[in-house]
This record gives sequence, C-alpha cells and structure tokens, in this order.
Amino acid sequence: MPARSLRALARLFLALAILLSPLGAVSAPAALLLADSGTTLSLDRFSAEERGAIQQTLALIDAGGPFPYRQDGTVFSNREGLLPAEPHGYYHEYTVPTPSSPDRGARRLVTGAESEAYYTDDHYRSFWRIR
Repeated sequence: MPARSLRALARLFLALAILLSPLGAVSAPAALLLADSGTTLSLDRFSAEERGAIQQTLALIDAGGPFPYRQDGTVFSNREGLLPAEPHGYYHEYTVPTPSSPDRGARRLVTGAESEAYYTDDHYRSFWRIR
C-alpha cells in the first residue's frame, strides 16, 4: 500500500477514535497532524533542555557541520511514510543529543531539500515540523 494511502488510513482511524471516545478522552497527537500539513510548531513547546539541543543541532546543520556522529547527514528514506512523500535523497537525518543516553538516543532532526525540518523524540514514530 502506498505511503500516502497509509497516512490517509491512519488519519481516518485517528478521527474515528476521537469521534467515538468520551469527550476529551482522546486528543489528536500533533505529530500525525503536523508532519505533512505545512504547519510549523514553535520550539517553545519543548522543555528548555530539549529546545537547546534542537537549536544546537539546527545551528550545526545550517553551518554544514562538523557533526558529532558519523550517521549525521545521511539520507533518511521515510520508510515510515510519516513525512510528505518525496524522492529518495530528499531528506537527511541528524542526531539531537539526548542527556544520559549511552548511545545516540531517540531524538532526530530530519531536514528536507527545501530547508524544512522535522523533529522526532521517539525514533521516527512521530514527527513535528519545526521549520
């Protein structure tokens, strides 16, 4: 099934869950609604620590590096289908430092060829557009 169809199906299930739940029991996760909507989420939504780590990584991206991890800057294939469908090579991923993580952690920034940026704090299970 194409990624676009999967996203549409996911939105349908989400809408049904919201409509069929008791009032206020289920809220729409921003990531599902914002990843391909074009709406940009303010970094103020995140804690000061997380916001600082995101801003630090964005600054490195804008400067062209150097990056702390060899995987930074590699092509992100969007296999999850949560970002807008684009040709292979359009997206690249970067590590956002995670305090006290023994490895790269789950935080990533994914950038597109048109300078858009998406943030995930759960290793690609959800995204927020931040730029």
